[in-house]
Amino acid sequence: MLLEQLTLQDINKHQFDLAVLPWGATEAHNFHLPYGTDNYQNGVIIKQAAQLVNDKGVKVLILPEIPYGVNTGQTDIPFVINMLPSTQQAIIKDVATSVFKQCDKLLIFNGHGGNDFKTIIRELGMEFPGKKLLTCNWFQALDAAKYFAQPGDHADETESSLMMYLYPELVKPLSEAGNGQSKAFKVKALNQSWAWAEREWTKVSNDTGVGNPSKASSEKGERFFNDLCQVISQFLHELAQTPLDEFYGY
Repeated sequence: MLLEQLTLQDINKHQFDLAVLPWGATEAHNFHLPYGTDNYQNGVIIKQAAQLVNDKGVKVLILPEIPYGVNTGQTDIPFVINMLPSTQQAIIKDVATSVFKQCDKLLIFNGHGGNDFKTIIRELGMEFPGKKLLTCNWFQALDAAKYFAQPGDHADETESSLMMYLYPELVKPLSEAGNGQSKAFKVKALNQSWAWAEREWTKVSNDTGVGNPSKASSEKGERFFNDLCQVISQFLHELAQTPLDEFYGY
């Protein structure tokens, strides 16, 4: 159920088990995908996954999506809209304050790699005792290497295939796309999982892509999308159905 499409009478008829706040970004995606790619993907994936859950009698409410993400490393790219983590925290606090009056669980459904809500959840969690604030990244739910020949992490074969399946009218021919070649850090540890520094995007990639999209296809996108929605719907079902006082076990 989409909150933006419901009336007060509709809302009063239901007790929701879980509320979901989709969160994306507005940024360049190589030369062939639109700036709204993260939002388009995020919206369709969570709606389909939630529908699978609602068909089983579990009530999941989808809130309107936040279309701007953390893009501090891309502010020199035209019209990339950056939202600071501190701004995100203020928004989440306000949304949670409203949602938690009616529902005990709020999931931030993230579709952008630059967003990291963990520290925000740690801090805000102390302000909402007896409630559960969570997050997930759909792009980490499946092993992309099992579906795509050259998965990357931005405007790559994965995202290109998804958009070719979901919104083919918004995807320009792959012949117009850059090859997604990107530079790594010269400091070895920064290319590993235990050390981190923000990437300065225009110094890393000539086309804003990270990963070659040339082998993308609608067929690959459809298979990945269907499997992804099944995995996420199972997560939503378990999350919605698990009482907060039974959240842990052996």
